Amino acid sequence: MSGKAIDLDKLRVALRHLTRGDLLVIADRAAGLVPRTKLRALVGDRVRLEDVVTTKPGAYPLVDEVRRFHAAGMRGEYYEAFDVNSKNFMRKSHATEAFIAEFGRLVAKCTHASVRPPRGPVRDAFDLLFDLLRRIDRSPDDVIFFADEAGSWQVGVDWRAVLPAYFRCLADGTLEAEYVLEVDRAITDFVEHDRPRYLTAARRVADPEQKDPLRGLAKGGRRR
Repeated sequence: MSGKAIDLDKLRVALRHLTRGDLLVIADRAAGLVPRTKLRALVGDRVRLEDVVTTKPGAYPLVDEVRRFHAAGMRGEYYEAFDVNSKNFMRKSHATEAFIAEFGRLVAKCTHASVRPPRGPVRDAFDLLFDLLRRIDRSPDDVIFFADEAGSWQVGVDWRAVLPAYFRCLADGTLEAEYVLEVDRAITDFVEHDRPRYLTAARRVADPEQKDPLRGLAKGGRRR
């Protein structure tokens, strides 16, 4: 795309064909990219900005944001079912789409935050997000509603970006045994089909003591 101008008319047409869930993700990104002074021009005729004024200075620390999201998910606040039939079985409820958009926003923040220390709190935030995904896989109706083929894979995590960032946090100050165990757990739970790629990513950020035992995970199977 370098050097090529975007045709805004074509972009508008493309946006009209996106799902509500995709548009929520784009709206969230736009809200983060647009200067605060331009927010009224962006959403002022659709959202009463007086109702969303902050009462506290600054943003919540990342781990607190994730903790609040995790608690809401575990309480079922994003669970919204509907009667499924042959015409709507591919649809997601508004609450499920909201969960996916918020999960994507928070996991992206964790990924960006992993670049610099301290990484311990970022690892805690990642762990809470992964806990929600594991809960969805164990008991799908506890967190969000899927009309068809429930599973955390439907949340659409970009693991190629997320897991290397998580491993970077995990390697920082983690004992060898715990590092190997948690690397294996994450790969087994979320990306077993591409194990060699993610073991390579884990070795890349590991210290010498952590690196050697990872070779034993190459053939799969959770370490005990």
